[in-house]
Amino acid sequence: MLMIWASLAGTFLYMEIVYHFGCFGWSGCNPLYALFLILIWSAAMSAAVSAAGGRWKKILYYGFLWLAAVWTGAQVVYLKIFKQPLLWEAAFRGGGDALTNYWRETLEGVLAALPVLVFLLVPPIVIGVVLHKKKWEFPSAKLLPMLRMLVVGAVGIAGCVAVLLVGKFTEQDYYEEYHEFYDSLTIAENMGLWAMLERDTQLGIQHLAEGTWKGIKDFAENKEQAATEELLPGEGAEGSGDGAAEETAEETTEETTKETTKETTEGTAEESTDETTDETSAESSGKENGAGDSEGQEEPKEPAPHQFSIDYARLQSLADNGKQRWLAEYIEGLAPTKTNEYTGLFAGYNLIYLTAEGFSTYGIREDLTPTLYRLTHSGFIFENYYVPLWQTSTSDGEYINCTGLIPDGQFSMRKSGENDMAYVLPGFFEKDGVKSYAYHNNSLSYYDRHVTHNNLGYDFKGCKLGNLSEEEWGDKIFPMEHPNAWPASDLEMMQGTVPEYIGQDRFHVYYMTVSGHMNYNFKGNAMSYKNREAVAELPLSENARAYLACHIELDKALEYLIEQLEAAGKLENTVICLTADHYPYGMSNEQYEELAGKELSQGKDLYRNSLILWNAGMEEEPVVVEKVCGSMDVLPTLLNLFGFGYDSRMYAGRDIFSDEEGMVIFNDRSFVTDGVVYNRKKKETIWLTDEAGAYLVPEASQEAYFDEKKQEVKDRYQFSAYILQEDYYSDVRQAVEDTDAEK
Repeated sequence: MLMIWASLAGTFLYMEIVYHFGCFGWSGCNPLYALFLILIWSAAMSAAVSAAGGRWKKILYYGFLWLAAVWTGAQVVYLKIFKQPLLWEAAFRGGGDALTNYWRETLEGVLAALPVLVFLLVPPIVIGVVLHKKKWEFPSAKLLPMLRMLVVGAVGIAGCVAVLLVGKFTEQDYYEEYHEFYDSLTIAENMGLWAMLERDTQLGIQHLAEGTWKGIKDFAENKEQAATEELLPGEGAEGSGDGAAEETAEETTEETTKETTKETTEGTAEESTDETTDETSAESSGKENGAGDSEGQEEPKEPAPHQFSIDYARLQSLADNGKQRWLAEYIEGLAPTKTNEYTGLFAGYNLIYLTAEGFSTYGIREDLTPTLYRLTHSGFIFENYYVPLWQTSTSDGEYINCTGLIPDGQFSMRKSGENDMAYVLPGFFEKDGVKSYAYHNNSLSYYDRHVTHNNLGYDFKGCKLGNLSEEEWGDKIFPMEHPNAWPASDLEMMQGTVPEYIGQDRFHVYYMTVSGHMNYNFKGNAMSYKNREAVAELPLSENARAYLACHIELDKALEYLIEQLEAAGKLENTVICLTADHYPYGMSNEQYEELAGKELSQGKDLYRNSLILWNAGMEEEPVVVEKVCGSMDVLPTLLNLFGFGYDSRMYAGRDIFSDEEGMVIFNDRSFVTDGVVYNRKKKETIWLTDEAGAYLVPEASQEAYFDEKKQEVKDRYQFSAYILQEDYYSDVRQAVEDTDAEK
């Protein structure tokens, strides 16, 4: 049995080393926790092999070796493609998506990782050959060898516990990354692949158990409610009579209240801000389109807070666990942002909001993409805008753009599919009687968008069905000339969808584009190939030219959109907002720097991007915004600009035009503020200076400032995770409605 254990433990350690050097190079690593895990797993597997009967010994043994090699290889390929580790949820929930939609990327990922994959295959092949030649007989389970494995496993468990306890009591970063705010990429790099796999397995089991328990509770509550409802209407039944009539009346009143207040949710905030919105909007715009001076206008009222009227005792009473109690206390203690000179600037306007696949500032060139150049050099111009990369890349990018919340692990948008998403854009437009549309030039079912986006309040359509039935979903397909091209055309998406809403008085439209999707070459990328002649003479690599070529298609789509809006007389009262889902991580850092024409190693420069926030009326007088801001700020900023009565404390992001200091938070809890850039991975802190070279945060205050910002990052992370996990907007909505009903 000792031979079995040694070969398994040695193989796992070898694969850990190959994975680290193949994915992270010579970066530092503390593999102590992974070593103790290897002791545990190899001991358990050795015992299992010895306890098996007959030929199952060899099957189990080789199965463990090959499973480790295949899983490690899959991790290497996934990281090469998506810049994130492959987690169980992605493997089981996104596996079909990857196989059917990303087979080209997967093939290139395998080719890129081929040297590493070859090294990973060495142990199972060599061990197989050696054992075959030596005709090694697997031992049977005996008491003493089994006790040895038990001791080895116990040592491994004790070691793991000790590592975590030391990390906890000495406040080490690795403990926070592993236990408090699980960051799979950082754990894989700093603690090892097996540590990441073990933690991911823990969380998977935990979420499964929580989901099962929640299902049992919901079933019991629904059954109890159904039994109660059966008794209430019957005259003469136990518990009926006057008391039952009163209860029924109360329920009816409550339901009526809910219906009537649904349209006036956040009413107090609207009452407190509407007058300010009107006057502030008038002063800031000076004319209908938001340009001009404010001479002759009345003085604005004092800024009003963006907040709902909430009975916090009622909100606390709705809490049934520690997470919900923490949320109630956090929201109550958080100062709301206030109205400002841009509040209501676009009240009554249309909104077209785009999440652009792989969009980057460095893909904008006046000669190649004139419309993108026009939109990024007029309207609002954001000098310090960042788009972080999250674990589920595009889907998480969409999630933060649409919700203003930080994603919680992987597939946050999917997890929100059954939640009450009351405080996203469609809900606010609906109160104004405006319908919200959403379109994506890919499969209707991809990432379950047919569920998630409809749950957000959009009427969502794709260009093809995916795995959905024609009978049920056929009316949710918009026409495109080449729906099966990969990637599909953003221009064709506009041509197939704009006629649906352009004739309406008001509309809100959301687009998820796809033309800018990797891989960036002229063989496998249909949009790069389509526009290849426009970039043929550029002195750049194929990768950079192909990237520019596929984004020419996005530019054509925006050009067409603006032409159609102008022809319909809707351009002047329509706002176009565009942000990326992530930077083009399909490029290596060297390729991306070639595209940028400069090094991108300073601070978090890799994630710098452009935010388009544009209206034709501002074209002659653009507004330059130097404040640090990011994708999580877009939703609250739009709510402020459109004059909606909202509560700023419902989001991780903040209105960019508020007086609150700017902050951008990244997946590993690095952050950028108006005073500092903190790279958590590199343990690098860059204090920003003004033009004279003076620190924006005085040296005497830097330590306290830094500690305060680190805590704020933790709080915003925690807030976002709990909002999603606990479906907490439903509690907030209930508390707001109850508060309004009592007035």
